[in-house]
Amino acid sequence: MYIKVLASSSKGNCYTVSDEYTTLMIECGIPIRRIKQELSFRLFKTAGCLITHEHKDHCKAVNDILKVGINVYMSHGTMEALGATGHRLNIVKAKQKINIGTMSILPFSIQHDAAEPLGFLVRSMKTKEKLLYLTDSYYSRYVFPGLNYIMIECNYAKDILDANLESGKVHPTHAKRLLQSHFSLENVKDFLKANDLDRVKEIYLMHLSDRNSDAERFKTEIQELTGKPVYICGE
Repeated sequence: MYIKVLASSSKGNCYTVSDEYTTLMIECGIPIRRIKQELSFRLFKTAGCLITHEHKDHCKAVNDILKVGINVYMSHGTMEALGATGHRLNIVKAKQKINIGTMSILPFSIQHDAAEPLGFLVRSMKTKEKLLYLTDSYYSRYVFPGLNYIMIECNYAKDILDANLESGKVHPTHAKRLLQSHFSLENVKDFLKANDLDRVKEIYLMHLSDRNSDAERFKTEIQELTGKPVYICGE
């Protein structure tokens, strides 16, 4: 599979995944103008857009994506929270598989402060490769066998957050929200240890906090833990 990072931060998230037969967009949390520029104004090649939840950094451009004729997939709870409508809007449910072109997608429930947030397990029916997309959750109740690509949030490190909290750089309310709704470096390590990584080719760390993360440290520690190539998804 080919993964393109258009944006990855609390300011906005957007990615594309392709098996050369079908291209999917995951999230559309940046302005449509930027999406068009990043994709060389070839949005017609995008078969569908998967959205995890209703927070704007994941779905800012949803109405524009619908207007340009791309089918959008989200949970019923996300649809209601957004007030989204349109004949290209498709409702998906956790543990109910859907097919988009050559891609098979299995949505699954995640833990976040949103109406009905989802993660996605994407499998190419052509290449037989599996990709996991997991963000904005403070843990995963599932393990995933046979993964080839892992895209996972690594928002903060507990020690960095604690230091910022003590120095007053982070408000206690914000720190509490991070702990209850986002994956930390420690969560990521526990998740990776719980899963079989034998077939994993690449790991992508997403949605790093501007002030509570350390990209080089995160990359080094995950590479040392897994022995796999690790990429930091930047803005």
